Amino acid sequence: MLAAANPFDPRTVLLARHAQHVVLIHFPIALFTVGVAFDLAAEWSRRGRSGGQAFRMAEAAYYNLFVAAVFTVPVVITGILAWQFALEGQRLKGILLAHLVFGSVSAVLILTSWSIHARARRSGRPPARARFLVEMAGLVLVSLTGHLGGLLSGVGGV
Repeated sequence: MLAAANPFDPRTVLLARHAQHVVLIHFPIALFTVGVAFDLAAEWSRRGRSGGQAFRMAEAAYYNLFVAAVFTVPVVITGILAWQFALEGQRLKGILLAHLVFGSVSAVLILTSWSIHARARRSGRPPARARFLVEMAGLVLVSLTGHLGGLLSGVGGV
């Protein structure tokens, strides 16, 4: 008979087979979504000529996108580790393969969104409006990746 794991034991929390990925993924999803919302609000405020408010929202967008970009690194690493530990590195197929591909592209889009803002910030000009295409594509892919991850974790009822 196996003893129940102690939920307060650090080894249980830190050495679970894939728990870190499941926990960490929520940070870049939320930060990226809020960053894009602040970016849209900053653009809308810029058009209304409320410069100070637009600047503050653009700053909030930048920092949210920055932290989202930073968090993508451990999320990708823990996702790969979960694949290696839970599935022992076996060949991926179906939903799991789609989750990996969409997650990788999502990470690239999050990093690209932040880099567009970082370059604009260094130049002292607002970012190009074409950034919204990257951000909207990122939101769609992040949502789709999260949906597939939910199906894989059993949240979707499958």
